[in-house]
Amino acid sequence: MKLGKSLYASVLLILCMTSSAHGGNILVWYTEASHWINMKPVLDTLINRGHQVTVLTPSVSMFMKTNESSRFRYEPFNVSFSLEAIEAYMEDFLHFSMYEMDQMNYLQIYIRFMEIMKTEFFFSLGYLDGVLKSDTVMKKLKEGKYDLLLADPLYPGSDLTAEILDIPLIFSLRFSLANNWERLCGQLPAPPSFVPAAMSKLTDKMNFSERVWNLLFYALQDIVLEKTFWKELDEYYSEVKGTPTSACEMMSRADIWLMRTYWDFDFPHPFLPNFKFVGGIHCRPAKPLPEDMEEFVQSSGDNGVVVFTLGSMINNITTEKANMIASALAQIPQKVLWRYRGEEPETLGANTRIYNWIPQNDLLGHPKTKAFITHGGTNGIYEAIYHGVPMVGIPMFGDQPDNMVHMKSKGAAVILDFTSMKTEDLRDAVNTVINEKSYKENAMRLSSIHRDRPMSPLDEAVFWIEFTMRNKGAKHLRVQAHELTWYQYHSLDVLGFIITVVLLLILLFMKTCRFCFRMCCRRRGKKKAE
Repeated sequence: MKLGKSLYASVLLILCMTSSAHGGNILVWYTEASHWINMKPVLDTLINRGHQVTVLTPSVSMFMKTNESSRFRYEPFNVSFSLEAIEAYMEDFLHFSMYEMDQMNYLQIYIRFMEIMKTEFFFSLGYLDGVLKSDTVMKKLKEGKYDLLLADPLYPGSDLTAEILDIPLIFSLRFSLANNWERLCGQLPAPPSFVPAAMSKLTDKMNFSERVWNLLFYALQDIVLEKTFWKELDEYYSEVKGTPTSACEMMSRADIWLMRTYWDFDFPHPFLPNFKFVGGIHCRPAKPLPEDMEEFVQSSGDNGVVVFTLGSMINNITTEKANMIASALAQIPQKVLWRYRGEEPETLGANTRIYNWIPQNDLLGHPKTKAFITHGGTNGIYEAIYHGVPMVGIPMFGDQPDNMVHMKSKGAAVILDFTSMKTEDLRDAVNTVINEKSYKENAMRLSSIHRDRPMSPLDEAVFWIEFTMRNKGAKHLRVQAHELTWYQYHSLDVLGFIITVVLLLILLFMKTCRFCFRMCCRRRGKKKAE
């Protein structure tokens, strides 16, 4: 009997090992910054489930390091520019966003933004050259026999590469400018009457003037992207394929779109079967803090602590601004943990400690944390939602102002302007979100919504990746709208046909009436003549 049980257990073990060995072979497109941070938990989970993961990694990157120990493989490729060039571009972009923009009129902002977009696109094509125009890299990718390509479309080219390799494609993204990719390429419905354009800083409750601005914002962003992105990308794709190619049409062939938002953060809007909302992929329960940090947190007593960070991209601010912030923090009763890499401010209070790095998620999940001062990055906001922590937003650039508008509209945040805020503004904002109970209540309500789901966002993302591999794609979830022209999509041809038929019927009716009227007149004329 014991021998039989042992044999049975051994067979089960062998079967399990055989099963895990049949995992998929996944290729991952390169990305950067918070996009890469958000991608890593998915890759780790896929590896845990027996899949092999290979990450395309450029020779120059601020965040993706091939010398880091990890369980996934790196497939390096070379680029023609230096790390210093990328860092200089980022410095220029941040300076424009944080200090220049408020001093410019709309025309100056537009011109400067176009310049920045063109520089960004130059780097994007440089990365793409390193993959598609390298015979060595493409030969390795073709020999890799991959089952799927997973990509954040921040950098273009994954769709073209997936077609060349003849494998399914899954996108993972927060949003594109004015939802351009999702609307035009993914065919995601976005009625401007109640779906605010990304980065418009509007909510879904718009008055007439806001709906006018929202409609114009969609159109203006589409024009900007057409001039700085689509036109040149179409030319690049056409050159690679040797035939006229629409990059947007290539993008539309993605099997699944994993959108890194959810209804705790986003406003309700229409969606399609191949769009899956998985906001909060990286969120997890808090782990114990380092001993010295825990001691500082516990020393706060009943007042608790405030967590403060402006994100990984902001490594320094002006001395004047740092002193103003430190002065404001010194006036609140809570202890403050501030992630800051600049020179120590002269006005730093005894209640504030500065750190080069903080375990943000673990701090936000600590029972003594009362508020989160944040730049408004999606990753940080989702960690605050997960743990139910109210926020003070100091947005800097990109999607951050729009993100904080979402949180403010849901009653979980107060927003400050980085360039104009004063000491009393920051102090009062922190006191408001801590002392007014509604902010904590709303943050906890969002946390409850976030957690009340059939499966975790990470599990859902992994499920759809494996689903796509099992079924060799997910084209059955792709709407027929992709095959329609713009006038067919809006039924303008049908409307034109109906109007034409109605006009013809009206014309026929009028002709008939006129004919009958003439006949009656002739009969009356004949009777009178007789």
